[in-house]
Amino acid sequence: MPVDVRAALPADLAAIAAIWHAGWHDGHDGHVPEALAAARTEASFRERAAARLPDTSVAVVDGEVAGFVVVAEDEVEQVYVAAHHRGTDVAPAVLAEGARLAHDRGHDRAWLAVATANARARRFYEREGWTDEGPFDYPAEGPDGPIVVACHRYVLTATD
Repeated sequence: MPVDVRAALPADLAAIAAIWHAGWHDGHDGHVPEALAAARTEASFRERAAARLPDTSVAVVDGEVAGFVVVAEDEVEQVYVAAHHRGTDVAPAVLAEGARLAHDRGHDRAWLAVATANARARRFYEREGWTDEGPFDYPAEGPDGPIVVACHRYVLTATD
């Protein structure tokens, strides 16, 4: 089915939050500090989705929000796809949109952070042409300040 990527609308918030909550726990549980996993409740994803709506694009398949991407400056900050749309054209579409937005905003390189132990995501980004620049400590947003997560930094230059 065709994937339509567009700017997120307020009507998309419930779908974005649900995809984000499920996908985040699929990819992060057991791979990040317990304090961060505990902070990532359904309510927290609803709040975070609403706060980031202006920076969010969604992929729509057959009228349904199937995935989304959040871009902050040059960082492709969030990339998530509904479980039943994984393995389709949705993930490549939202990832490409994230890189395009970062590059259109004048950045030569887009980057994203991936939890070191999230092997599935790391393989996906590499298949999509992103380069692993190595490990770093990512300051994930926590309820009382940043929570450090061991990650790898992936980059894509505008010419890639």
